[in-house]
Amino acid sequence: MSWFGQKQSAVLGIDISTAAIKLLELSKLGARYRVESYSVAPLPQNAVVDKNITNVDVIADAIKIAFKQSGSKLKYASVAVAGASVMTKVIPMSASLSDDELEEQIMVEADQYVPYSLDDVNFDFEVQGEMEGNPDMVNVLLAASRKETIADRVEALEKAGLKAKIVDVEAFAMENAFSLLLDQLPDSQEAQTVAVVDIGATLTTLNVLYNAHTVYTREQSFGGRQLTEEIQRRYGLTYEEAGLAKKVGGLPDNYTIDVLDPFKRAMVQQIQRSIQFFVSSSANRRIDSIILAGGCASVAGVDKLVQQSTGVPVAIANPFINMSLSHKIKPQSLSNDAAAMMIACGLALRSFD
Repeated sequence: MSWFGQKQSAVLGIDISTAAIKLLELSKLGARYRVESYSVAPLPQNAVVDKNITNVDVIADAIKIAFKQSGSKLKYASVAVAGASVMTKVIPMSASLSDDELEEQIMVEADQYVPYSLDDVNFDFEVQGEMEGNPDMVNVLLAASRKETIADRVEALEKAGLKAKIVDVEAFAMENAFSLLLDQLPDSQEAQTVAVVDIGATLTTLNVLYNAHTVYTREQSFGGRQLTEEIQRRYGLTYEEAGLAKKVGGLPDNYTIDVLDPFKRAMVQQIQRSIQFFVSSSANRRIDSIILAGGCASVAGVDKLVQQSTGVPVAIANPFINMSLSHKIKPQSLSNDAAAMMIACGLALRSFD
């Protein structure tokens, strides 16, 4: 199973998240990317729980719908695993080892790092460069995930008529997409510490990047589903109706004050808390800017609230800002979904490795 690595032909980035399948195809002309096709297909409640697929057929059907809507002709895809199902570790190794020797050495040492039986995991590694202050050693990134987690994603794609070419890790896909946001940062000088807060349907993931490399990741249970469930409860709607009303509007006048504002305050609190957790756990590291991603990033005004409460400049992720669009893309609809497309974008960028 190759996670890092060989020259790729074009792949579809497919992000299997809790609430939706997000699919994206990019092409590149010179230095400029172009969005060829994209689509978002909703998932029923509990089809994905804690980043694990509970029903492969339901996921496969949603991928089929997204693929058909997108009009893409690609057959290969890149997907990601995340959260507790994946483990990454940087291991120092001798720089004199060949790739085969590295692999042997990692097989010997992986036992100490991987909490499961090695028969139950897929793993891959990538040499990240020499260790600071010690040119005789290199840092090797080891990524391991349980076979069943990967098998479910591969099977869902196959049942939808696609082939998994790459299985990535969500944090790496986010880091990959982050490279497209650098010129949106308030200070685009080197050596910045940026917090990317991805607020999805059920999970909020904090990825802290220093110099555009991930140095810290933390997940907590909080997301847009809480807002959907509150709308459902308060206005006597089904889950689907509540989700739709949240997107398109048409709720009673008291909705903003009674439901949306308290949710925004809770979201700001969660973001503050996870950033404080990082700052207190890493000696004298401060956050230079915050980028909001995920479906909840587009809740009106939340960026200003986060900026007021943290005193740190805040931007909303839009990885497509410098891309051209094919004629079949509706710019407004892509713009509405942009913040939620970061992982799909990072996966689609694997076409150009």
